This record gives sequence, structure tokens and C-alpha cells, in this order.
Amino acid sequence: PEPPLFQNFSGYHIWVGRADCTGQVADINLMGYSKTGQNARGILTRLYSRAFVIAEPDGLNRMVFVSVDIGMVSQRLRLEVLNRLQSKYGSLYRRDNVVLSGTHTHSGPAGFFQYTVFVIASEGFSNRTFEYMVTGIVKSIEMAHRNMKPGKIFINKGIVEGAQINRSPSSYLQNPESERARYSSNTDKEMVVLKMQDLNGAELGLLSWFAIHPVSMNNSNHLVNSDNMGYASYLFEQEKNKGYLPGQGPYVAAFASSNLGDVSPNVLGPRCINTGESCDNANSSCPIGGPSMCVAVGPGQDMLHSTQIIGRIIYKKAKELYDSASQEVMGPLVAAHQWVNMTDVTVQLNSTHTVKTCKPALGYSFAAGTIDGFGSLNFTQGTTVGDPFWDTLRDQILGKPSEEIKECHKPKPILLHTGELTKPHPWHPDIVDVQIVTIGYLAITAIPGEFTTMSGRRLREAVQAEFATNGMENMTIVISGLCNVYTHYITTFEEYQAQRYEAASTIYGPHTLSAYIQLFRGLAKAIATDTVANLSRGPEPPFFKQLIASLIPNIADRTPIGKNFGDVLQPAQPTYRVGEVAEVTFVGANPKNSAENQTHQTFLTVEKYEATSASWRTVHNDASWETRFY
Repeated sequence: PEPPLFQNFSGYHIWVGRADCTGQVADINLMGYSKTGQNARGILTRLYSRAFVIAEPDGLNRMVFVSVDIGMVSQRLRLEVLNRLQSKYGSLYRRDNVVLSGTHTHSGPAGFFQYTVFVIASEGFSNRTFEYMVTGIVKSIEMAHRNMKPGKIFINKGIVEGAQINRSPSSYLQNPESERARYSSNTDKEMVVLKMQDLNGAELGLLSWFAIHPVSMNNSNHLVNSDNMGYASYLFEQEKNKGYLPGQGPYVAAFASSNLGDVSPNVLGPRCINTGESCDNANSSCPIGGPSMCVAVGPGQDMLHSTQIIGRIIYKKAKELYDSASQEVMGPLVAAHQWVNMTDVTVQLNSTHTVKTCKPALGYSFAAGTIDGFGSLNFTQGTTVGDPFWDTLRDQILGKPSEEIKECHKPKPILLHTGELTKPHPWHPDIVDVQIVTIGYLAITAIPGEFTTMSGRRLREAVQAEFATNGMENMTIVISGLCNVYTHYITTFEEYQAQRYEAASTIYGPHTLSAYIQLFRGLAKAIATDTVANLSRGPEPPFFKQLIASLIPNIADRTPIGKNFGDVLQPAQPTYRVGEVAEVTFVGANPKNSAENQTHQTFLTVEKYEATSASWRTVHNDASWETRFY
């Protein structure tokens, strides 16, 4: 039984929790760049699930927001987390009031998906990593649930300079000039920060949203880490949890994703790596060597340095906004959610015109990749006509796409007609979550993918207008990215025409954004008119059995001849100077085993001898950005 909650106060019951959800750090693909051979070979930092549970004073209406250091939340992950919450808490935490959001790091393990495209990109399904992630997410929510106490939430907003560029500026320019003229930049620079504290003013946590791709670590990286947003969390938590090791201590700081679809942290922009000249053109292609030579570069000497520079910019702005946050968030908590068949939404554009969404398909430019990580085959962004060679190859292996799907997706030339491929399981989701959670005058829209800058602006504006029309004025709308199920990208109708990477990856066709705007307006109206109970649940998503097992072979652990597990091949030196690297090599088993039997919290510790107490004190673990485990 729950202890009764103290009720006589203004504010919310709040608590925070953080749990490790790293998964495998070897023999698994990293999720994000879809680059064959980019598998995990060790750990730079751990990955965490950060949970915020907020309830009204009487404890009845509540919501959970979880930001997870992974590429995206998959449908399978969400369904399993909801299952476990139901078996533990009954109807307290449900599909409508639990939001799971991925930070979108591209350096976390893959393998936690059920739709075939993502299973192939992951080189199979890894139950080991899936279980580890589910357990971590549920544990973070449990920690928050157990410790709830009365508190207050304050909000602040501000502009972050110098952290992002638009990586498809020619697509952005397709949007109407009158619309673009209303904005000073082709990226959203605003950060929203929530500051949480108890009634005595003791600090509990920070939850923020900012639109940036965590791709400061590029596709040559093999160490698991949480990238620039994770580094911002690390700096904030280390500052607030003085005397604790990374990943430990009561204070939780989450930097959640937003409409980051066309936003890159590689601020020096795209350059031809062979000639050094700019390749900021509509095809992101170089005169010599084509698209594979066109790569965007961050501000640092190397990718790790860039990660820390960008992460620190984000951290510093968050700290400034947090310290000066004085506007209190007050009002009821309401949650609205629907499952929707996104392949069959009719959108009412105006009183006479309707359009429809399509069965999912990926275009040619999907295979080109981006300036943050190009594709392995020589495809080019901005391709609006197919190629007989690839079309024939696809037709022979997968069968021909129907005329209906080709027509629906125009001007996208279809490379993979995923919506018509069902073996061994459907290649892409049909059933998608749409969800809004409101905390007073703050509305969090949970987006199942990556909205581009302008798509996000249109959605926020439409949802805000819908609230206002129905009597809820001056709502603050936050876009929370990569929530609940992954559906690639969502561009505007105009951006879609240019068919760069983001448009080719807008899987439900040219009217995807209009469909989402219609659906989210429906949720906003239901919240504003107190008719959430009348919303249809929608069709329940599937949970598939027998997924393709990992294609990476499972090799039995063995030591080199004449060596035993635990043998030290290169011991620590007796002394080191400041700035030197201390390196130790030992014979170990495959670290992926520890994803199953989590007997230790860390692969390594760095300990310091303290003469005063004549004892060793641990100063670093493997979650520290100062250590590497290969």
C-alpha cells in the first residue's frame, strides 16, 4: 500500500529517478547512422533513463516523462514498459500519461526494435539489450514513484547561440517566403527549461528541451556514449551532485530532444574532405568524389572535443535559465493519447479539399544519408527520379511497388516500398501514437519521430491556436521528439518536394505533417473542452514474436594461449604526471555478458589514495567522460 500523500499545498508531487540502461557495449550495432560495421567496441559513457513523475496534490492525476539516452524509443520498448508498469501499479501509469522520449544519441546500442527495417539496420534483435533497456526505464520510474514529495515547478525559455546549423538549408528555402520571414533563423534556437524543487526549496531536477542532433560523435566512433546532450546532462548532474560519481546522486538533469530533423551540431558546415571547399549545395555533393566526400565538421579538434564544446554550450545556457527561472507552472495535469493508423488518415485541408496519407515507403535519398553521416552506396540527396538498376534489383528481390503507393508518394521515387513488405514481419509501423500531456499551461506534444524545424513550428502554432480557440489561452507548446514509436522524419509539404534525406525519409507521404497537425489539434481540443474520455483509443499496435536473432555471431569466451582471465598484460605505472594517460590492459571475457548478469555497476574504477584517512577513494567510474573502456 502507498503511504497517503500530503495534500494541503499548491504545486505538485514531484520526484525524479535515474537508472542505467546502457545495454551491450560489444558485438552489437550502434543505432543511428545505419552504417554496416559501426558496432560497439567499448564504452566512453553509460546511458541513462531519467524519469520525472508529477502528480496533482490529491495524487490522482499524474504523468511520467522519461528521457532515455538512446537513439529513439521503439514501439516494442514502449509496449513492454507499459506492460510492466501495469503489472506493478495497475492503472496508475498508462499509455496516455507515460511519455517515453529518446535523446537521439547515435552512439547507443541498436537491436531493440520489432519492425523489419530497423531489425535489419540493427543486424538483428538483441533480447539482451532490449531487456537491459526496459529494466532501466522501469527502474527509473520506480525510483521516482517511491520518493514523491510536494514541490514546485518553474519554467524559463531562452535562445542558445552557436550550437546548431540547418543541414538541409535548400529544403528549408522551399517553405513560403512569407512564413520564413517570421523567423530570424532556419533552426529553432529556443531552449525550454523546467526547474523542480521541493517546498523547502531543495533542488530535485531539471528537464529541458532543445532541438539538436546528437551527432557530434560521427560514424567512425565505436564507443557507447550519450553524445552532446548526454554531456550537458553529465555537467549539470556533476555540478549538483557534489561528491558523487557520475550517474549517482539524487539530482537528475535531462536534456530531451525536440524538432531536430534538419538540425546538426556540426557548426562548421559541410566541406569536401578531399579539397576543403564548401559542399553546402542542394545535393550535398563534391565536384571530385561526389556525396561521400561531403562531411560536416564540428567546432573541436576531433569529434570528442566537438561533443564537449557543443554539450557545454547547451549546459551553460540551461544553467543560466535554470538559475533565473521564477515563473511557476500551475494548474491541472491532463493526458490525451490515441493510436492511429497513419497509413490511412484523411486530412481536411479546407472546406473543399481532402488529401490522404500513404502506406510507408523510403525514397532514394534515404540511402544517401546526410552531411552528418553519408550512406555507403553512392546515392545523392535531392534525387527525384528512380534508377533502372536499383529499381530492377529491388523488384527482383522484394517485388514491385504498386502503382497506388508510387502515385501516393510523388515526387518521391520509391526505393523501398516498406508498407507493402510484410515478411518476416511488417517493415514499418502502421499504428502510431499521438499524445499530449499538459502540466498547467505547458503542453508537451509527444512526437513519434523527427520533425524538421519548420514542421515543428507549424505543429506548435496549430496546437497553440487550437487550445486558444477552445478557451485555453497562452499555452506554451513543447515538442518532445522521438517518442513512443519511431517513424523516421516529418518534413513540410514544401520541403518534401525537394526530396533531400529528411523528405525521402518522411514515410507516410507528402501530407504526413498535415495529418499529424490534424490529429494533435484533435487531442488539444479534447483537453481544452474536457472531452478526453470521448477520444477513441484507436487500433492497438502489434507485439511480434520470433524476431530475427542477432546476425553477429555469439562466440564462446576464451583466453589467448597460456593466459588466464584476469591476467594483467600491461599494468599501471608506479607514477604518472598530470596530462599523461594511464592505460591498463587485461585478459577479460566478452563485456556483452555483463549486460545479462549485472553483477557490477562499472567496468572500471579509478581510485585515489588519501593519506589522511589511509584509504582509497573512487574518483571515476566508466560513466565518466575521463575514462575509456575498449
